[in-house]
Amino acid sequence: MSLDITDIDPALAAAVLELETHASGQGWDQPATLYALVDTASLVAKEPALAALMGLDDASAQGSLTPVEQEQLTRPLEEALPTIIWPDGVVGCAAVVERLVLPPGVDADIPADPAAADAFARQHPDRQDVRMVVGVTRAGASYCALRLRTHDTPEEVVAGDDLVPQLVELLRGTLEDDGAEAEDGQA
Repeated sequence: MSLDITDIDPALAAAVLELETHASGQGWDQPATLYALVDTASLVAKEPALAALMGLDDASAQGSLTPVEQEQLTRPLEEALPTIIWPDGVVGCAAVVERLVLPPGVDADIPADPAAADAFARQHPDRQDVRMVVGVTRAGASYCALRLRTHDTPEEVVAGDDLVPQLVELLRGTLEDDGAEAEDGQA
């Protein structure tokens, strides 16, 4: 499957890659982080003092998104996301999360008990640590950036629009207003 570059939202891709660079500067073994993505031009217009502190101006604001880090999650990302609904001023959201990935063919060996499964994954000799940065917009765009700990250089970051489909769908769900109230204090 080839990626048609015309299908990529450049503002979203830039925001995701900016977050990936930021996360790599913090090193590995970080907790999951959630970001609201706001239209930079709206931020400059509504909060000029904040925009000035961030080094944003009208020229830099055109066609870009600004990530706004949210409070640290109090439970696993996959459990928190279904309880979050962003307000209308948020045009998208992104998450940075690290996971252990096991090679194909070991699924049958993974214990059913979550604690035992975690220990199995951490001790498996062929495990891979991966950092995933996934962003989505209300307009339906998605973009992902992946970095393996064993290939920890900017040149080896893999990017595309749907590399982590389950996380893309969970994030999209936070942008759909179904009348529910956010429970996790986000948004």
